[in-house]
Amino acid sequence: MLRPIAACALILACALGAAGSAGAAEGLVSAKDFQADARTAAKRRVPILVLFSSPDCPYCDRVKREYLVPMHKDPAYRGRVVIREVTVDAATPLKGFKGGATTQGEFSADHKVYMVPTVKVFDTHGDPAGDAIVGLLSADYYFGYLENAIDEGARKVRGK
Repeated sequence: MLRPIAACALILACALGAAGSAGAAEGLVSAKDFQADARTAAKRRVPILVLFSSPDCPYCDRVKREYLVPMHKDPAYRGRVVIREVTVDAATPLKGFKGGATTQGEFSADHKVYMVPTVKVFDTHGDPAGDAIVGLLSADYYFGYLENAIDEGARKVRGK
């Protein structure tokens, strides 16, 4: 749960468009077709991790740069999780898990994501596999939060 002061700081920093977004998204795949991603994840028997972000959010950039891009590039994680990025306010076309046409912004709203960064892990049917990770409260523990979310998603996908 995000404390009110941390939530205000997070919203303010993202709204102000603090510096630091250049190049942070390199290496992450923008979500385009969750139905295809779900087929890939089902074949691998892994969950789908989605970063909900905003272009001018320095916390989003940090989550990408320090955690998710390295995970995405690490061959060991390719066998554990599919990672995608959704921009919360974007009109970018997106195919949902059930095959319907939507946008990244509508997908974010449908999943009640109003604060960034938010990380959600989904099973191969598009159902949330656990609680969302909202904000970047403690960098010391963030990697552990991601690991736990991925493990919980894997258990759900594999029926354990």
